[in-house]
Amino acid sequence: MKKDQRWVVTRVDGKIASVSADFSGLPKVAEYVRRLPVDSVSEITVGKVYTEELVELSHTVKWEDMRLSGSPFQLKVWNRLYLLTHHEDGTPIMPEEGIKLLSYSQLADLCENPRGVRAVAHAVACNPVAYIIPCHLIVPKEAIDKILAIRAVAEGTIFKGTDLYLLDSIEVGEYEYGSELKRRLIERQLYSR
Repeated sequence: MKKDQRWVVTRVDGKIASVSADFSGLPKVAEYVRRLPVDSVSEITVGKVYTEELVELSHTVKWEDMRLSGSPFQLKVWNRLYLLTHHEDGTPIMPEEGIKLLSYSQLADLCENPRGVRAVAHAVACNPVAYIIPCHLIVPKEAIDKILAIRAVAEGTIFKGTDLYLLDSIEVGEYEYGSELKRRLIERQLYSR
């Protein structure tokens, strides 16, 4: 992971409202706050953190530490995404405990909306809190199929399938900040801590 990657963290009254690789989250938070009663918000802060600091932050942020603006459906999808890397009590799931990639259809199933894959994909794309709500762990079904095929072949080798499914030949799908950053975030999430 490049050390110079900076993330913009926007907080509303101390709660995380946005994490983005640029200032694109700031206008969205401003629009959300604009609709609130003036007395309901005391402070909005914006700061930058390096990727390592964001990773450490993700290990401490509980669901209730975020102030998210979205529809009930979006909040449900984002909560499911959050639970891919956190236990119900908010403690982080370690890679060795089973953090994994999912397809959009698998996430739709987890959200109890198996026919709403497009709606789930749209909610994933609207995720306001990068990395902490790990939308980068959702990849196209074709990538999951290729991973499974690679693992099946690798089982007969000394590699046993580990570390092989992030080969450059696997398309990880779209990401607001580019597929290369998505690939690096996936690798960081699955293999560290």
